[in-house]
Amino acid sequence: QVQLVESGGGLVQPGGSLRLSCAASGGILSLRTMGWYRQAPGKQRESVAILTNGESPNYEDSVKGRFTIARFNAQETLYLQMNSLKPEDTAVYYCAAVGYNWRTFWGQGTQVTVSS
Repeated sequence: QVQLVESGGGLVQPGGSLRLSCAASGGILSLRTMGWYRQAPGKQRESVAILTNGESPNYEDSVKGRFTIARFNAQETLYLQMNSLKPEDTAVYYCAAVGYNWRTFWGQGTQVTVSS
């Protein structure tokens, strides 16, 4: 059973940076796809950055050029580097993963607030 635990959220000023981490226990090598989603108050959850083994990462249009997703199997960790943050990036960010058996896993979420 894969478990995902996010960390790294917090309060940051507009223009600032944060790095989110997702620790994957229980077998990161069994995960075909890992990614980050976010949900702002009153809005639907949306994908932010998705990384599938052997493919280029996919980014939501509003974060292209500002966010970078990276996966390090040796550390069993997925990262999301977020630069040039904007108030509209404020949301709860979730780590998600899909195994090669197509099972889906979710983390508990971490709050990111961009405000002056």
